[in-house]
Amino acid sequence: MEKSKKLTANGEALYSQIKRILIQRIKENVWKPNTLIPTEQELMDEFEVSRTTIRQAIAILVQMDLLEKKQGRGTIVRPQKLVGSLGQLKGFAEEVLEKGKTPKSKVIRAEFKTMLFPEKEILSLDEKENVYLIERIRFADDMPIAFERTCWPEEIGKVLSTYDLDQAQYYPILEEHGYHLKKAHEKISAINATVYEADYLGIRPGEALLEMTRLSYGIDGQPIEYTCTKYRSDQYHYDIELER
Repeated sequence: MEKSKKLTANGEALYSQIKRILIQRIKENVWKPNTLIPTEQELMDEFEVSRTTIRQAIAILVQMDLLEKKQGRGTIVRPQKLVGSLGQLKGFAEEVLEKGKTPKSKVIRAEFKTMLFPEKEILSLDEKENVYLIERIRFADDMPIAFERTCWPEEIGKVLSTYDLDQAQYYPILEEHGYHLKKAHEKISAINATVYEADYLGIRPGEALLEMTRLSYGIDGQPIEYTCTKYRSDQYHYDIELER
């Protein structure tokens, strides 16, 4: 009979108990992303169980996308994707912080533009008004996650342009200046990365991206933000909760 100092005789299967311990190690970063976990023999010795029991626990974690078997190398910890929740109006930085990661940004350009006529129409602006365009690369723990292109009415652009946009979180800044978001419409689609985008995101041109366009409205019902964010599909996905 299998025995282990770390496991308990509470009726729960041994492989299930081991699975929970291994998940905890991944969550607590004891086993870091992209690193090899101990060998089957090392885990067998630690938990004092059979190879079959260890393989059962690992197989479940592989199915959960927490681990990945590499031919000739062993089993590695998979980097965990960021998860966006539909139905909640949040910024990227808020989502990253909620996952216990550090958000960072790198500004590619930030300038007032006169010729962005499609964006002016979307934002219900007069043709003579300028649009404040910001392009940033968004990071989570130094990993490039998304290419973000945001357009703002000139009035709001003048506020944002006074901040360090590498560090700025737009929504808290807007709220400090009396611009409160009420709602937003989002559209999500699958696209392929251009050479320009791929270079900034550290991927190959043509790789799959998840494109999210967002049009946000203030409490007066007027559009105040139009954003197109292109996420690496290997690092980000949306979570949708449905009820019946």
